[in-house]
Amino acid sequence: MSNRPYLSPLRSAAAAEKRKAVLDAATDLLRQKNIAQFSLDAVAKAAGVTRLTVYNQFGSRRGLFEAVLDELAQRGRLLRLPAALEAKDPAAALDALIEIFCDFWAGDSALGRLHDAIALDAEFGEVLQARSELRRQALTALLKRMGFKQTAAAREAVDLIYTMTSCAFYRSMAATQSDAAVRKVIKTVAAETLHRLKPA
Repeated sequence: MSNRPYLSPLRSAAAAEKRKAVLDAATDLLRQKNIAQFSLDAVAKAAGVTRLTVYNQFGSRRGLFEAVLDELAQRGRLLRLPAALEAKDPAAALDALIEIFCDFWAGDSALGRLHDAIALDAEFGEVLQARSELRRQALTALLKRMGFKQTAAAREAVDLIYTMTSCAFYRSMAATQSDAAVRKVIKTVAAETLHRLKPA
């Protein structure tokens, strides 16, 4: 006879419901409050659960923060990115990457607060920076597919496009221009930057 505990569907559903309530509360807190006020206690209170419940679900403040980022990525349809990057035409893949990240940055005000937190909270900054580097890696891979050697000029091109596809750049541009105009600027500058490079 198995000694494994029986986990009923009702219990699983209740746990999933609590997890969703915590993530919703954490995201709302990030939209409304200073990042310094983001804590397991504050999120637990906002979600109407105990601190132990939050701890058992996420393990730490950092674990909760990473889960919030995963949730925002899912809501913002960032999960479209792997399929977009596999497009046969790498130039089309680059345009798709730009569109996806513009959609993402425009989609939720919590993202702006999270990126503001880089200068205010070292722990959050580390998590965000690690995730942002994945975008740089994707851009590097796209340039390689386009036939560009890994030269200093190519690395500078990646750095420029990486910066232009960041939350900070999008928010800065969107403050004075329409979303469509921002996307056009990013795509135009990216294309011009690559045009000046010589493929291998």
